[in-house]
Amino acid sequence: MTQFKDRGQGFESNFKREQELDFKIVARRNKLLGLWAAGLLGLDDDSANAYAKEVIMSDFEEPGDDDVLRKVLGDLQGKQIETSEQLVRKEMERLRATARDQIMSEN
Repeated sequence: MTQFKDRGQGFESNFKREQELDFKIVARRNKLLGLWAAGLLGLDDDSANAYAKEVIMSDFEEPGDDDVLRKVLGDLQGKQIETSEQLVRKEMERLRATARDQIMSEN
């Protein structure tokens, strides 16, 4: 019986670590996405960092990436910057890989 309990605790511990890692990767991806969009918006360094924080916070509105997508896409389109949902989603995917590499190299 102890073996099953130990295995269960091992799975729980591994799941918890994976969830924490995924959270860090998504938060980093959102920061990078915010900085990318800030560059398109022509923001200075301080404003770009503040905007990146807004993008990070927008992810807490609902589960998934749609809230972040709406924020960035809406802000870019609001400033008449030519973009599309596909372009932003593609950038999100690219930056997720970058964020994962960064986080993994820090650990």
